[in-house]
Amino acid sequence: MAGVAVKRIKLGSQGLEVSAQGLGCMNMSAFYGPPKPESDMIALIHHAIDTGVTFLDTSDIYGPHTNEILLGKALKGEMRKRVELATKFAVSFKDGKGEIRERSSLSVQLEWSLWSRDVEGEIVPTCRELGIGIVAYSPLGQGFLSSGPKLLETLLEGDHRKVASTSLGPSPRDDVCPIPGTTKVENFNQNVAALSVNLTPEDMAELEAIASASAVKGDRYGPNVPTYKDSDTPPLSSWKAV
Repeated sequence: MAGVAVKRIKLGSQGLEVSAQGLGCMNMSAFYGPPKPESDMIALIHHAIDTGVTFLDTSDIYGPHTNEILLGKALKGEMRKRVELATKFAVSFKDGKGEIRERSSLSVQLEWSLWSRDVEGEIVPTCRELGIGIVAYSPLGQGFLSSGPKLLETLLEGDHRKVASTSLGPSPRDDVCPIPGTTKVENFNQNVAALSVNLTPEDMAELEAIASASAVKGDRYGPNVPTYKDSDTPPLSSWKAV
């Protein structure tokens, strides 16, 4: 995409460098209707890489497995050398409670957007204190902030780029990589365009007023979905940055 410079950032404190915005690939294969045409999704992935968005996110549960297979096909040959590829899978921690605190984390992935801000209280400050990078999924509220009610666009004089930039644009600190997902080139281009938008202090104050954490009501997910908190989580004072 001409005219948009996608800068590189350090994710965490262990030296991994990624594009300042990533591409979530889940909805290409799962959860949002039937899988999309493979050739179209491969073309979208290649377009993202050519634009400079080289951090791609997948998981074995997407499909299951079909999304990882799609990425494998898209990244054949030399294309694989141009990307940073993240995937996710289940891990067993049998008898590991005492040892896990000795292992450092490079990054954590969490939902973070204008309508999902509960992580700002404890998780984000902890990550920053420990030098852990943050990968933000659903930065546009699973489409709510980009294709749902237009309240934010109305308040910001109809400039959709300002709405997107609150979650996708330049961060005051380069320790967050948002990974918006899409299946359309035009939506991808709009997301990347947010990287070139700079919000004024007045814009930020207005958004903070209408989307404060206290204004969001109700649970984000149903009771069958695990939360990020656990009663056995050790206190922050027992951890230290590597």
